[in-house]
Amino acid sequence: MSSPLIDASAAPAGPALYDLTPRQRLEQVMSRLPPATSVLSEDSAAAPSRGELIEPLKRINEVMRGYGLEFNLDEDSGRWITRVVDRESGELLRQIPSEEVLAIARRLDQNQGLILRSSA
Repeated sequence: MSSPLIDASAAPAGPALYDLTPRQRLEQVMSRLPPATSVLSEDSAAAPSRGELIEPLKRINEVMRGYGLEFNLDEDSGRWITRVVDRESGELLRQIPSEEVLAIARRLDQNQGLILRSSA
């Protein structure tokens, strides 16, 4: 079974997609998604590898760039990062989680081994 992200990204990329209203585009993409109960099976219980996520992530970013949204995977922490960007200037408006939260998470990951070693 293919990923719903890959199936949803198969929406036409030509001018026909841009002739639709945002609501119509959303409904068109949603109609191509599999039912919620069939998304995961016992065979696909394992999390996908980072390599398997790269292509769907690129497709999602291509579609969402027009809305000022970017999605990335932080290499250090493995956390998903969502950025809201001004479409005209490219200025970062908001990032979730923020850089500060990511820095704290990295620091906690570094110190985790020290805490365990000192208590053992």
